[in-house]
Amino acid sequence: MNILEVFFDYECPYCMKGYEYLRKHLPAHPEITVVFRPCEAHPRPEDHPPHTDLAIQGYYFAKVKNNDLHAYNTRLFEAVHKDEIDVENPHVLADYVADLVDRDDYVRVLQDGTYREIQEKGNDYAYEDNDVWFLPAFRMNGETLDAVGDVGVTEEQVSDFLRKAKR
Repeated sequence: MNILEVFFDYECPYCMKGYEYLRKHLPAHPEITVVFRPCEAHPRPEDHPPHTDLAIQGYYFAKVKNNDLHAYNTRLFEAVHKDEIDVENPHVLADYVADLVDRDDYVRVLQDGTYREIQEKGNDYAYEDNDVWFLPAFRMNGETLDAVGDVGVTEEQVSDFLRKAKR
C-alpha cells in the first residue's frame, strides 16, 4: 500500500499550488492513499498572521464527522488566499464552511479547543518527527519531496513523486 502524507498550511500560497497539483494528478494513481497532515508554517506565538490553528482544528472536526476533506481543504485555501476572511475568528470561519460542516458544532469545538492538542501534535509530527522545514512537503514509501523556501514545488515534481508509487 502506498500512503502519501501531505504536510501543508492553509496560509501558505505554495501549499495551495501544491495541493492543486496533487488534486490534478492524484486521479491517475488509485494505488495511493492520501493522509493529510495540516500543520502551521508559523505557529503561535510567531507574529506572522493569519494564524491557521483554528482552521486546522476545524479540519480534524471535519475528518471525525466524515465530511468531504477535499472540499474543506479547497475552501480553506480560498478563505485565506482569495476571499481573505478572518480565519482567526471562529464565527467567521464557521459561516464560511457552514455548507460543509455543522456550523454550531464547528463553532463549539473551536471555542472549546477540542482538537487543539491534535493540531499541536500535528505540528510536532511534521517538524520534529519528519524534518519538514518548508511547506508543502510530501512523504511516501521512505521518499520525500520538500518545497524550496519561497519557491514551493513544481507540478512536474508532484507528478514525478506520485509516479514513484507505481514502481
